Amino acid sequence: MKLPEVMKRILGCVAVTLSLLLCWSFSYWLTSWLFAVIHYNPHEYARLLINSFLGFFLFGCCIAILTNIKWVKQKQENMLYPIIHAMKMISEGNFNIDLSKYKNHRPYSGLIESINHMAERLGIMEEMRQEFISNVSHEIQSPLTSISGFAHALKNEDLSSKERKHYLEIIEMECIRLSKLSENLLRLTSLESDQIPFDQKDYRVDRQLRRIILANEPQWAEKNIKMDISLEALTITANEDLIDQVWINLLHNSIKFTPQAGTIKVEALKTADNHLFVKITDKGIGMNKETLMHIFERFYKADPSRNRNFEGNGLGLPIVKKIIDLHKWGIQVQSELGKGTEITVMMNQTSE
Repeated sequence: MKLPEVMKRILGCVAVTLSLLLCWSFSYWLTSWLFAVIHYNPHEYARLLINSFLGFFLFGCCIAILTNIKWVKQKQENMLYPIIHAMKMISEGNFNIDLSKYKNHRPYSGLIESINHMAERLGIMEEMRQEFISNVSHEIQSPLTSISGFAHALKNEDLSSKERKHYLEIIEMECIRLSKLSENLLRLTSLESDQIPFDQKDYRVDRQLRRIILANEPQWAEKNIKMDISLEALTITANEDLIDQVWINLLHNSIKFTPQAGTIKVEALKTADNHLFVKITDKGIGMNKETLMHIFERFYKADPSRNRNFEGNGLGLPIVKKIIDLHKWGIQVQSELGKGTEITVMMNQTSE
């Protein structure tokens, strides 16, 4: 047996002996005081039994308290192991953890709840990241496949000039589509990282809307769409370049989903309490409730088969939402399948 262990045992025996003496001495003093108070003088043997019983009882209480303190301390130390293991799993990228069965163990209940919440949020973010990568890969792979296929077809020397021109037009359209995807991804990334300068100024939003509507005349005129314009003279404070993107995206969507000879209504108005609204209403294909719940998600498309009749990359509305949020405005979408869509931008600015 090593010397330190011998010393520990000797010190333990001394501590137990001293504890017994202290407990017995305290019990002797306590019983003497009680007997004096109640004027009772028991037999010496009875006094000895009472003192001994009380002394051992006090000693037992002390042992129980010390044991309980040690047990609680050991329990708290044991609780650290699953917490440390969970943090290690999170650091390795595994967010599928659940410490709920330990949530009632104090003083770590708050920490455990925070770790559970963190793991859940990180898991959601990881799913979104993987979905984002999958969607980007799909959006890039699709036009690249078309470009590769038609470029290979152009090597055929027997192609007529009409077929060759048609293939080149398809390649050009797919290149434009890739360019727009890249541009929108960069814009959305910049908006989310707050890297775009956010300088605001006062300007007339009605003039801005009129300019954008006229700039897009070739698109709506090609489909014979009637533009119903009702614009009050309204001044807002905003970043004009960013708000340009909002109106362009919303107008493009309305034109895209409005049938031939349809109608699009654009309104800019002020309410009695000086709040400003811009409404863009179309009588297009509309959306169901399920689609409405996801329209501001990146790459979300109502048509799961990605029908090329309605070309797009699913980034327009997320960009709109981010710009609206940066301005601390609001956006509301009301739609009914087969009847059309109404989008309201609530600017909450007072006009001069």
